[in-house]
Amino acid sequence: MRIDAHHHLWDLSRREQPWMNGPWADPVRRSYALTDLTPHLAAHGIDATILVQSSSSYEETAELLTLAAGEGPVAGVVGWAGLADPALTEVLAALPPGLVGIRHQVQDEPDPDWLIRPDVLRGLGMLADAGLVYDLLITPRELPAAQTAVRAVPRLSFVLDHAAKPAVAAGDWQPWADAVTALAGLPNVSCKLSGLVTEADWDAWRPQQILPYARHVLEAFGPGRVMFGSDWPVCTLAAGYEDVVALAESATGHLGAAERSDVFGGTAGRVYGVGAA
Repeated sequence: MRIDAHHHLWDLSRREQPWMNGPWADPVRRSYALTDLTPHLAAHGIDATILVQSSSSYEETAELLTLAAGEGPVAGVVGWAGLADPALTEVLAALPPGLVGIRHQVQDEPDPDWLIRPDVLRGLGMLADAGLVYDLLITPRELPAAQTAVRAVPRLSFVLDHAAKPAVAAGDWQPWADAVTALAGLPNVSCKLSGLVTEADWDAWRPQQILPYARHVLEAFGPGRVMFGSDWPVCTLAAGYEDVVALAESATGHLGAAERSDVFGGTAGRVYGVGAA
């Protein structure tokens, strides 16, 4: 089973997306439905997807879970929940089926150590008790705190989104590379091969600028802990769905068939507990 482990859908008639905070977002400032995505999945043999939150809203999470419950490729939802909420366990139990993980826009928190606040660590423990995964949406600034949080909650499976958003456009390599290697040294972390194209120059990127970052992720984590994600439709700010698939296929071209199968489905299946692992 081929899985796209990271994409979004949003309906701007229901709610605004606060991260669309400037003219840069105008190309994606419209609603996106599953019917917009399915032709891309069919064209690339993608059997199932993980649908990821895009706003800090229980209402959105419930809507995504309703969508996942219907016919279609969505095999699981990474929703939003307030990690500092003392009643988090009860809140999670009240959500509809289909929730496989939780994510918060940690990159937008003023405090780079937000992940290691006592109330947040307590919430991460609640996620582990609930059998959920935690997606890390961070930048290189938050990588040290992420490593501390992962060590503090070894029962919880973490997934690093977008390889922690290295500054591809600037060509920055360190301290990102060493910090990713250190995080990969912890066994309860996987990484998404996703989101790199929008960290490059949107108008002038070339595969050779992005591939070193992708290959470093593969080397650090190993294919058994790396999963392909399109980050559609955000990726369309810089590239089409076909372009991000081609980049991932190029980055994994040196791997054996079983290892490529992990990246394009097996890892996501095991980590999120969906499809055929």
